[in-house]
Formats: sequence, structure tokens, C-alpha cells
Amino acid sequence: MQIARTIEDARMMIMEAKTRALREGRSTVTGFVPTMGYLHQGHASLLRQAREECGVRVLSIFVNPIQFGPKEDLSRYPRNEAGDLQLAEENGVDVVFLPSVEEMYPRAIKTSVQVADVTERLCGASRPGHFDGVATVVSKLFNIVQPDKAYFGMKDAQQVAVIEQMVFDLNIPVQIMPCPIIREADGLALSSRNVYLGVEERRQALILSETLKLTEDWLAECRGDFAAVKERMEAHIRTMPLADIDYVDLMLYPDIQPVYGLPVGEWAGRRLLAALAVRFGTTRLIDNRLFELGDGVSKTLRPAEQSRAGVSRV
Repeated sequence: MQIARTIEDARMMIMEAKTRALREGRSTVTGFVPTMGYLHQGHASLLRQAREECGVRVLSIFVNPIQFGPKEDLSRYPRNEAGDLQLAEENGVDVVFLPSVEEMYPRAIKTSVQVADVTERLCGASRPGHFDGVATVVSKLFNIVQPDKAYFGMKDAQQVAVIEQMVFDLNIPVQIMPCPIIREADGLALSSRNVYLGVEERRQALILSETLKLTEDWLAECRGDFAAVKERMEAHIRTMPLADIDYVDLMLYPDIQPVYGLPVGEWAGRRLLAALAVRFGTTRLIDNRLFELGDGVSKTLRPAEQSRAGVSRV
């Protein structure tokens, strides 16, 4: 495994890895996993899928300052370079791109990528400018790495929708590969931010996955009254005294458009995202579940179906 800290070195090492794969008779398809580090088994699952499908595997670790809002503490984001590199090597990464802020943004950035519409709700509403920063840095990383496939976890389903829209609109030659949410044994979605939860906050945070599981039954019973389902979701989360709701919502996916009030003919056969963002103390957690809507009934998409659901149209 090679470690690149400059854009020039990353490009050179990726080319060398492709040449080596070609010489050894292996696939030169390049799989890319962009991250902000502090890696966990959710990230490892992305790396394992890339290892299964690609002959060259690239991981980036970069805490991107332009996706943090003015009230969000960039310096507080957890970091563990040694642990990240160990996990990367254990999961077959060929090249780790680990740039500094100065390498990625050597001077004030004057060009940004903005994806309209799908960014205006959910996290886009509560974190203005966040997805502009995400789209900009991902487009930069795609230009540096030039991958054939890029792997993203569905825990941030809106981010996946944003990246897919960007890739489609700008004809970027990369296939987006959404991957299922990885959870702890008790149901809590893996997140780098979980480390900040106190013991009682961690216990109460289980209400998120519990609510999403119950939502499947509520949707099956709702007969199209999605507003009532949203109210039940909010009420269930509020049974935990430490839960401070940022948003609870139901959106058509990947459009990120409201489903409320639509006649059955306009939502039957579509996918529905039940999405949550809730603070426990100072820690903001997100979680979601993806459903397929029918005539008054719903089913949860299985992991393989979730993964295929968002594959880019490029």
C-alpha cells in the first residue's frame, strides 16, 4: 500500500498501480472510496466491495473544511491516521490519498459545484452550504483519482443522491455505487461521531433505528396519509428525553421531494426515504431507511436492492 500526500504523487501512484495490475493480468478498473477518515467497519465494507469488484483500490482521507458550516467545529472532527492506515491495508487498498488542506486548497477557492433542488431539504435545509462543499470536493477528488467506480454509504442517502445528480449532469465518467448501511449489533448506524456519545446518550440513540423499523409497519397501514406517519415517527423519537430533533421526514428518492398530498398514481412504485437527524447532547446523528411504495403498502428494500436503487445513469 502506498501513501500519497500530494496530488502529483497520488496521480503517479494510481498510474503505477494500474500498470502493475495490467502487467499481472488483473483488472485495471479503479474503485475509489472517498472519506473524511476516522474509519470504522462501515468504511471497511465499502473497501471490501471495491476490492471484490476492482483491480485497483484507492482511498482518500480528507477532512474537508468547506463542507462545515460556521457553527460546526471543524477542529473537533475525530481523527486517527494510524488506525485509518491500518484498516486500509487490512482491506486491500493500493493507494491512500491523504492530502493537507493546503494541498487541496492552495489559495482561496473561486469555483464551486452547486447541485440544486435535491440539496434544499433534509440536511441541506439545516446545514446551508454543506452540499456545495461536498459536491466541490468530490468533483476535485474525481478529477484527481479518475476512478471507474466510486463507493458511498447509504447512511447519508441525500449525499448519494447529490453525487449521482452531479455525475449525471456533468457527464463525469464514474459509476456511483451506493452501499448498505452498516449497523452495530443493537441497531445503531455506524458513524465516526458515535464516539462522542455518552453512555446514556448512546442508549437513547437506539430510538432512531427502532423508529425506522416501526415506520415500515406504519407505512403499510397509512393508506397514503404520510403526514400521519411523520407525526408517529416524531412522537416515538420524543419518548427519549435527550432526543433533540433536527428533522424527521419522508421524501421521494432520489428526488428528495415531499410525498405528502400526492395522489396514489404519483407515488406508487416509487422509492421513499424515511430520514432522521437528531441530536443527543452535542452529537448530531443521521439515519434512514429506504422503502418501495405500492398501492397502500410498502416494503423495505433489502441491502442488494438498496445498492442497485441508486446506481448512476452514466
